[in-house]
Amino acid sequence: MKLFHKQLGAALVAAFAAVAVHAETITMASTTSTEQSGLFGHLLPAFKKASDIDVKVVAVGTGQAIDMAKRGDADVLFVHDTAAEEKFVAEGFSAKRHPVMYNDFVLVGPKNDPAGTRGKDIAAALKKIAAANAPFVSRGDKSGTDAAERRLWAQAGVAEAGQPVPNDRKGTGYKECGCGMGPALNIAASSGAYVLADRGTWLSFKNRADLAVLVEGDKRLFNQYGVMVVSPAKFPSLNSKGAQKFVDWVISPAGQDTIASYKIGGEQLFFPNAAAN
Repeated sequence: MKLFHKQLGAALVAAFAAVAVHAETITMASTTSTEQSGLFGHLLPAFKKASDIDVKVVAVGTGQAIDMAKRGDADVLFVHDTAAEEKFVAEGFSAKRHPVMYNDFVLVGPKNDPAGTRGKDIAAALKKIAAANAPFVSRGDKSGTDAAERRLWAQAGVAEAGQPVPNDRKGTGYKECGCGMGPALNIAASSGAYVLADRGTWLSFKNRADLAVLVEGDKRLFNQYGVMVVSPAKFPSLNSKGAQKFVDWVISPAGQDTIASYKIGGEQLFFPNAAAN
């Protein structure tokens, strides 16, 4: 009986030790585009296999993700608004921003393109949408895509830099949904509207209805992603070591190759560029 109890005790200790070994988790604040494109479903199992660390993803707009990290509610930040990311580092919330990958934005709209936007000039396309009072779905959620859209409206001369599109310039068809990329595309599909989308989410989007890519290839549509460990100096309770392991892995050849290997219908969604920076 003593031997049985000893064996049972040893088994329980081993079991608890195994649970402890496999219990490490980090929380990542990230964007709806990385989540809804399916990238994390491909990327994170590879990281788990390499590190034995689980990643809990909170996918919101980039602005909300940054705010979450500023409150110390995330160990690592993975977003796509370079100016906001650099400000995050400058304010001491992270020691370093690491470029990790890129893709691009595309203007999506009805295949018959009633506003005549088709081409490679995004500024001209937005001017035409506003002039035609064409339906346009804006994220309006302080996401990286929303920030990019505001920059593009400003470059088109329709809005001031970083500001919402004024009511007297945006056309009567302009609507803000305050929603993620997937829901914005769903609204556009159901209402025949134009929308600015990241290519990754567009390629993974199934409910396209009559939508098609109308504007692409403009250098102003470049979409860079960055990753940062949230400062352990500001938030000592965070799992900064686990977060650093993720950052080190995702910018390593193994992580970069995993990003490059994610494809839908044979088309690559994201292009790793950590080594180029």
